[in-house]
Amino acid sequence: MTHHFTVVVERDPDSGWLVGEVTELPGCYTQAQDMAELEKNIREAILVYLETAQDIRPFPEFVGLQRIEVTM
Repeated sequence: MTHHFTVVVERDPDSGWLVGEVTELPGCYTQAQDMAELEKNIREAILVYLETAQDIRPFPEFVGLQRIEVTM
């Protein structure tokens, strides 16, 4: 069975590494130095997560991202 997951990618300001987090799977994240390695790592993280997690279906539905500006 095929599932689609949403990965949010950010750059760590200290290390410069990319950090990917799967929005539908709480706590499922990984990091890498480039996008190709990040994709490989995130696929592995998803598989491990799904193999070890309790029954988590149905998966939450990703709705979108919103960027908010706050003046301090």
